[in-house]
Amino acid sequence: MDPLSNVLLLLKPRNYLSAGLEAGGSWAIQFPDQQRGIKCGAVVSGQCWLSVEGVPDSIHLTAGDSFLLPSGKPFRLASDMAVAPVEGARIFSAPCKPGITTFNGGGDFFLVSSRFSLEGNPADMLLQLLPPIVHIRDESGQAALRWPVERMMNELRDPQPGGFLIVQHLAQMMLVQALRLHLATGPKAGVGWLFALADKQMSVAINALHDDPAHRWTLQELATRVGMSRSSFALKFKETVGTSPMDYLAHWRMQLAADRLKNSTDPVSTIAPSLGYESETAFSMAFKKIMGCSPRQYGRV
Repeated sequence: MDPLSNVLLLLKPRNYLSAGLEAGGSWAIQFPDQQRGIKCGAVVSGQCWLSVEGVPDSIHLTAGDSFLLPSGKPFRLASDMAVAPVEGARIFSAPCKPGITTFNGGGDFFLVSSRFSLEGNPADMLLQLLPPIVHIRDESGQAALRWPVERMMNELRDPQPGGFLIVQHLAQMMLVQALRLHLATGPKAGVGWLFALADKQMSVAINALHDDPAHRWTLQELATRVGMSRSSFALKFKETVGTSPMDYLAHWRMQLAADRLKNSTDPVSTIAPSLGYESETAFSMAFKKIMGCSPRQYGRV
């Protein structure tokens, strides 16, 4: 399994709201703090401005554009940023249900969006590496997202039996596709495992570590696999990922361990060898060093 899929499975992103927004005339809506999660949206028709709290510049969205908001900060959508905003709670029913909300008569603008909560422990592995606004506007990106966006629009407009599950899967597809597009077309100067996946050599190394985290990897073995010298590989990995290969492996092992401690009945005696540790003691020491508590304490939290 590839690293992005690995991390998303641990994060367990749950789509708890997918909806459509149709607006008309001059309008502006202020949305509250999204807390720990990701907002994903796509403009089907019309145009609007997107502003996120703490980000100095607003972004202009037009038909076909998509966006991710990973920071969870309050944000505003508006036809004109000079228009006084209406609080989202006044427009959208509570509790919100899948469907289409019409504001100010509708007719000029249509947006489909989904909101995801993140349950897994390593949320920072993903969220800290993404900018507060991921804007996807290139033609290839728009084409890749067109099918799930159009299908979701149809499901929201004309609910059918089983529609809830279809919308859930379409939302997941939009999220993963948007992250994939950001990985392919986003800034190349970032440091972290997500950016490293765009580098052919480093992606081979990270995939190897994720494919077999229990293996007793060495720098030389990883360097050979990517076709580099040991010293060149170690330097490039540190510069690209932000940590050494062995530190990255240790942290990834602990994320896997933490997930099993929370979501399975596997004892430490089973988890430790499955992640490459010869003894429970060695595993527990590594876990406490990285996670800040013992495995048994973590499992009871």
